[in-house]
Amino acid sequence: MKKGKLIYEGKAKKVYETENPDLLIQEFKDDATAFDATKRGTIREKGVCNNKISAQLFKLLESKGIPTHLVELLSDREMLVKRLDIVPVEVTIRNIVAGGMAKLLGLDEGIELKVPVLEFHYKSDALHDPLINEYHIFALDLAQEKEIKAITQYSFEINGILQKFFDHVGLKLVDFKLEFGRHKDKILLGDEISPDTCRLWDKDTNKKLDKDRFRRDLGNIEEAYQEVAKRVLS
Repeated sequence: MKKGKLIYEGKAKKVYETENPDLLIQEFKDDATAFDATKRGTIREKGVCNNKISAQLFKLLESKGIPTHLVELLSDREMLVKRLDIVPVEVTIRNIVAGGMAKLLGLDEGIELKVPVLEFHYKSDALHDPLINEYHIFALDLAQEKEIKAITQYSFEINGILQKFFDHVGLKLVDFKLEFGRHKDKILLGDEISPDTCRLWDKDTNKKLDKDRFRRDLGNIEEAYQEVAKRVLS
């Protein structure tokens, strides 16, 4: 499958057309950003790690009945995906208090939640992805009720599958972000699942093995991504 025109370049990925209008090539970059891109840097081989981790996890989810945009892994940095009409609503699932939830509610990081918490965020860098609810979504016509029902169901199912998987490889799934899109009247999981979009802590030591090492200047960033890749792909 040959790359065509570059149609999108985001903070972590480039997306290219192919000769098939229904298929795109998603290329993972080493660029790193935080705090709505006010902090920028490069994490060596991040794109390779995230591409391979995402492909492996998409395949796992597909095997469990979760539809995703993955078609196949093309190279170290590229995957072939279905073209989606992205729903402008990001989903965050939280199992342990960290990041935005700790700040919003004045809670200590590391508290294990009695039940997973699902949050909707309006997908807008300019507005800092504000927290919204179903009433905002329907009032602004961001998605239909049946779509949000499917997204909610898939999100909780994905959480259960990934929690079990990560626990098996010695990681705690603290929280993670998901994006969904429309494809032929169906909702599919898109974007990526990686240390860029998940908070992952070592099960025994609580060592952070994700993008927080970049956000918080914790050092050993490349090693953290490579460690997650090693565990996921083993």
